[in-house]
Amino acid sequence: MTPLRIGIVGLGKIAADQHIPAIADNADFTLAATVSRSGARSPIHFTSHGDMMSAAERLDAVAIATPPGPRYAIARDCIEAGLHVLLEKPPTVTLGEIDDLVELAARRGVSLFTTWHSQHNPAVAAAARLLDGRRVANMTIVWHEDVEKWHPGQRWIWEPGGFGVFDPGINAFSIASMIFPGALFVREAKLSYPASSHTPIAAEITLASPASEGPLRCSLDWRRSAGEEWTILIGTEDGLQLELLGGGSQLVVDGAPQASASGNEYPAIYRRFAELIAQGESEVDTVPLRLVADCLLIGSRTMLAED
Repeated sequence: MTPLRIGIVGLGKIAADQHIPAIADNADFTLAATVSRSGARSPIHFTSHGDMMSAAERLDAVAIATPPGPRYAIARDCIEAGLHVLLEKPPTVTLGEIDDLVELAARRGVSLFTTWHSQHNPAVAAAARLLDGRRVANMTIVWHEDVEKWHPGQRWIWEPGGFGVFDPGINAFSIASMIFPGALFVREAKLSYPASSHTPIAAEITLASPASEGPLRCSLDWRRSAGEEWTILIGTEDGLQLELLGGGSQLVVDGAPQASASGNEYPAIYRRFAELIAQGESEVDTVPLRLVADCLLIGSRTMLAED
């Protein structure tokens, strides 16, 4: 089969570290064009997605890995042009935007894929199978990391639509919503905002579910300087103790580490994208984005003093 010609819009760290190698290793795709205002990463490089669509040789698909703000407009243009679209997380800034893209993709007959990379860890799928049908007694999520390590000097994260600590925290929501044996809702959110920032740097969240009496707690913090902690701990009413460590890469059950493949999130994403295109289907999961929106909707706000 002739490989699908794909373009990448947005050439930051995630595109360089994950998207480009995953495409190179997948026989279903060939990287045909890139778009960014920085250096070229393909034989054919453009500084706008409009130029790419106008001047590049035929494209079949596009992966959009820009910051969240412009993703909707870029995706809409690409779908209108008949391209299959893969969206980095979060897919859009608002739920209304992603709903519009879903409708447009259906009308245009192209595949739309919202990617939540943490969901593609085999350990996450194994945890979901273990929890299926059980009632949860408690859950604790700790997602702490250093913003200066992962977003050095990037101001957009503190602007409206930049998500702040929910930029990494939405990964925790993507895992929790996939493995939890029932719907999750936000009951309370205490949000801490740096001075002159429109997005939070930390959040303490209480969740609820018909599948649990709780407590279900989530702590997000971008001020940790001594290494990352990305853990989800779940105890069930029948005594199962489950731990997902390393952002969903390692599963521990009743204290025993479980063997599982790791490090293959993005190759799995592109395998799934190829399947969706071949089947003429879309795959859109908006639950993690909805949980973020609910935190911001009902959360209380504390403004932090300047350092």
